[in-house]
Amino acid sequence: MSTETTKVLPTEQQQVLIELLKLRFEKNKKRHENLDWNSIEKKLQEQPEKLWSLNEMENTGGEPDVVGFDDNTSEYLFVDCSPETPKGRRSICYDLEGLNSRKEHKPAHNAIDMATAMGIHLLTEEQYRNLQQLGDFDTKTSSWIVTPTAIRKLGGALFADFRYNTVFVYHNGAGSYYAVRGFRGLLRV
Repeated sequence: MSTETTKVLPTEQQQVLIELLKLRFEKNKKRHENLDWNSIEKKLQEQPEKLWSLNEMENTGGEPDVVGFDDNTSEYLFVDCSPETPKGRRSICYDLEGLNSRKEHKPAHNAIDMATAMGIHLLTEEQYRNLQQLGDFDTKTSSWIVTPTAIRKLGGALFADFRYNTVFVYHNGAGSYYAVRGFRGLLRV
């Protein structure tokens, strides 16, 4: 991941990413009916730091796409739409406290700090359930989701997946990690 001082992509790389996002947008119209690409592209060009975050999502296997528009904030919502949890964000604990609680076999990173470094947020349970209305995601993997403070204070963390045509939300210790568990991110533009 890049440092704070390099959170703007070179112009040529911005254009390549915008073209990729446009193709994905056009290929998956069901995810964003009634939204106009030209309006989205204009907002992206006005906020190059958001393109940097989208590039981080793309580089870690997230396949970000627009899944909605927030009328209250006038922001487009980009979410990782890869069929399975992004490959470049797997085998991680929930947060730094969970990571530090491990005595041995520590993973390389944690979901909360990775998301923060990328400029994105983990999905809430509601956002995760909404994503599942647009397709079948995490049928073989699982994704950490935002955990309520009361659960986190007791050492737990939540994750979700999609099995048997149903979204399941589970708990685990925040320090746990598995090869098939990562996280999906949300970026507001």
